[in-house]
Amino acid sequence: MSKIPLVDLQAQYQAHKQEFDAAIAGCLARASFVGGPDHEAFAGEFAEWCGGGHVALVGNGTDALTLALKEILGPSDGVGEVITASHTFIATGGAISAAGYRPVFVEVDAETCLMDPDAVEAAIRPNTRAILPVHLYGEMAEMDKVMAIARHHGLKVIEDAAQAHGAKWQGKGPGHWGDAACFSFYPGKNLGAWGDGGAVFTRDADLAGRISRHADHGREDKYLHQVEGVNSRLDGIQAAVLRVKLRHLDAWNEARRQVAAWYDELLEGKEAVERVKTREDAVHVRHLYVIQIERRDEVLKALQDQGIGAGIHYPVPLHEQPVFSHLGYGSDDLPITSAAARRILSLPLFPEMSQAQVERVAETLLAAVSS
Repeated sequence: MSKIPLVDLQAQYQAHKQEFDAAIAGCLARASFVGGPDHEAFAGEFAEWCGGGHVALVGNGTDALTLALKEILGPSDGVGEVITASHTFIATGGAISAAGYRPVFVEVDAETCLMDPDAVEAAIRPNTRAILPVHLYGEMAEMDKVMAIARHHGLKVIEDAAQAHGAKWQGKGPGHWGDAACFSFYPGKNLGAWGDGGAVFTRDADLAGRISRHADHGREDKYLHQVEGVNSRLDGIQAAVLRVKLRHLDAWNEARRQVAAWYDELLEGKEAVERVKTREDAVHVRHLYVIQIERRDEVLKALQDQGIGAGIHYPVPLHEQPVFSHLGYGSDDLPITSAAARRILSLPLFPEMSQAQVERVAETLLAAVSS
């Protein structure tokens, strides 16, 4: 019995092997491992692909968030707060803390698992400095509502777009709403490197320049350092790989939507399987295909026993994480988020996935939920 992985990076490599090998060979021949022509070219190409603007390339998606927060909000006064969703990867909350601010976790919408704008409004206090919406699973948050709240209260908006390469809300992508959008190029992302990588996209050239400088030891010249910085640089090999992948990203996103459509057709009307809803104003890039079910862990094991690599994103919400226990949240404070964390399940989805593979996953899933 062949296995169906959650993500098949080997299939992606084999489909474009010659392009990848040539890109790596060129990087090796130039010995341009830090900075160099691929790094500079990818920054421009990704900025153009994002809709026109400016890009600061950094070492990973967490640093993208942290550096954007630091440069946009400035030095922390020890009491400043940043509102974000609890249903996300730990990096979102960790970046807020690393930037010197206090994370404030809010509820998600029960149908989309995305930040609830009404909960954001209710969480604003005198110390609130920014809102950090998370574009999850490939769908953007309701950014028109988020921005209206931010403008009313004079707040900055930094978008976590780690799962939203190519997503749109009301025709506009990440970074065309808030002050900046932060991307991860972790290998499993829609646009993934062969290691860690990240970027900040913004319409503000000065902001992009400051983040790039901060990420390169705070320097503008090799041995002249204008500010305190860190070492968070996207290396040349990763840039070379990402340049190849960017050329195929639109087609891959469309292939992901086709896989999701097959799942939708097969799971339509199955009461035991609750599909995460897509809003009409959203262009979804299907980073993940997520459902909610009862007896989630039993069903997950049944799938894995049949060679199907399902996963969970995310089993422990941030307000329940031990690292944030000092913030004083209880498990009952965000009941929709906590309930979703016990029921969510991610099914395999990757651009090269066949209809037959989707049918096998769906058949095995439906048998498991009905047993």
